[in-house]
Amino acid sequence: MARNRPMASPKFPLNRRELVAGLGAASLTPLWPAFGRAQGGSAVTLRARPDTLALGANTPAAPVWSLQGPELRFKRGETLDIAFANELPAPATLDWRGIDGVAAAEPLTGRPPLAGGAKESLQLPLRHAGTFLCGLGLLGDGQAAPSRPRPLIVAEGDMVAVDRDEVLLIEDWRIRPSGTTVAPGTDPKEAATAHTINGRSSFDFSAKAHERVRLRIINGCQRLVIAIKLEGLEVRVMAIDSQPSEPFQARNGALVIAPGGRVDAFVDVTTAAGTETPILLHDGKEARPIGKISVASGPPARPTPLPPAPPLPSNGLPERIELKGATRVDLPLGGPPGDWITPASFAASAPPAFRAKKGRTVVLALTNRAAIATVFHLHGHHFRLLDRLDDGWKPFWLDTLAIEPGQTQRIAFAAEHAGRWLIESVATDWAAPRLVRWYAVE
Repeated sequence: MARNRPMASPKFPLNRRELVAGLGAASLTPLWPAFGRAQGGSAVTLRARPDTLALGANTPAAPVWSLQGPELRFKRGETLDIAFANELPAPATLDWRGIDGVAAAEPLTGRPPLAGGAKESLQLPLRHAGTFLCGLGLLGDGQAAPSRPRPLIVAEGDMVAVDRDEVLLIEDWRIRPSGTTVAPGTDPKEAATAHTINGRSSFDFSAKAHERVRLRIINGCQRLVIAIKLEGLEVRVMAIDSQPSEPFQARNGALVIAPGGRVDAFVDVTTAAGTETPILLHDGKEARPIGKISVASGPPARPTPLPPAPPLPSNGLPERIELKGATRVDLPLGGPPGDWITPASFAASAPPAFRAKKGRTVVLALTNRAAIATVFHLHGHHFRLLDRLDDGWKPFWLDTLAIEPGQTQRIAFAAEHAGRWLIESVATDWAAPRLVRWYAVE
């Protein structure tokens, strides 16, 4: 099977179409421990609550809804016992992005929305290591306030040769002149746009020369495809959407990420002591600084930079997918209303988009009939992005893909996990509705 290099990240500046097109894709002292910051147990309490967030130095804190609880860092192989309380004045459901094969935790198909004031418990086995995301956004359209997701970090069983491990959660907001926030799926009208990184307007950190930093970059934006660029540093992609990839260098240090997407990158700090490297965000219109990496003036971490890192340990996904005899499905996105419905209108009795036998390969032809780019998200399984002639695939796994208007992309996955799984589609416009269907693996 042909193995092609990932799509290169585009140069800055970008326009919106170029940005979406870019999605196509020695010893260390100290070593970052495999477990990260241990939680001391696998029982977790999460509460969906009204909250506030400071979105600017000269503006009052804006109302948001958040998922409150401890830092979610665990180790591959653990099983989480989760107690979830919905303290919001609206139904809520936990949406675990990147977690494959847990049908009992699947929102809507496996677990109905939780009413305001209610509680529930669930178990979540962490079979794979990687950068995941948990949020309330599946039912977020038109609600009283936008919601914030939470990163879920699952460490590899083996040591990973980095000096530090940082999460960069990037979110966007629409703020009315009154200071209130606009939920997605609602016309923002004259609302201003703001971005945060880890809940702040800027994220700055200091590193020693020749340190290796693992950046877990998460696009927590509601509808926006973004590019993140580190000026003057080599950025080596190690994982995409929670799954290890063949390592490759991001072109010009830029990473293009669809909403909900995650990229793990290794960055070797090779600039001189006392210098600063800006972290730039490009939203398809302009680039803006959202943080910086400052190089400490003291001695370097080691005399010379480290050699390129080997691939991260596999999570056990198959190296090959047999495309011959695959179940093939045409799945149009966008266009006139049809079988796609809003999550609030979802009914378990609705017919599935397709059915597949367990163990069978599924090939989906995704055609975007909308006038703007549309984001597709597959629950339950990760997929390969196929080449145009179905003669190979890109050497990484995805669960989220942005597709340009009028374009058809083909993806393939091995239907390993029996159950009922959601598929999502949403146009890259703040006011666009999130739409869902479901598929069955039997």
